[in-house]
Amino acid sequence: MATVEVILTEPIPGLGAESDKVKVRAGYARNYLLPMGKAILLTEAGERRLARLRERRVKREAEELQSSQELASTLAKIPLKITVRTGEEGRMFGAVTAATIAQELKQQWDVDLDRRKIHLEAPIKELGEHEIELRLHPKVHATLKVVIESSTPLPEPETAGEDVSA
Repeated sequence: MATVEVILTEPIPGLGAESDKVKVRAGYARNYLLPMGKAILLTEAGERRLARLRERRVKREAEELQSSQELASTLAKIPLKITVRTGEEGRMFGAVTAATIAQELKQQWDVDLDRRKIHLEAPIKELGEHEIELRLHPKVHATLKVVIESSTPLPEPETAGEDVSA
């Protein structure tokens, strides 16, 4: 099988990041990577362009890291309140998932966060306060405080043995 060396101009999952030199099959390069502008051939001109791509990659990664750190410090300060429907005994209908948390962050705080960055062991099925881990960047992790409340008032527990007759 014929292979060629190319320089990636943008990150491609499973293949490499921007400015990486990779060997791919000739057909893949000729039919997909090169026409779509996702890679350039490894030539002398490509080598010169490689330096600019690396500078751009370093700058982009630094900006992503800084924005992730700022977002982490902001999210650590604010609690997220989610109101859910509950039954008579305070049991939730359904569960709160990462997608629900991402949607509420967007709605309440105008924070656009991908649901895959919200790490839940399992969907939340109980009312109360929960600490949620956020993986914003490979080097930045944060904790979000989520308060889950009932939209219907819970019945007050009846006290046994007390007779209030006056």
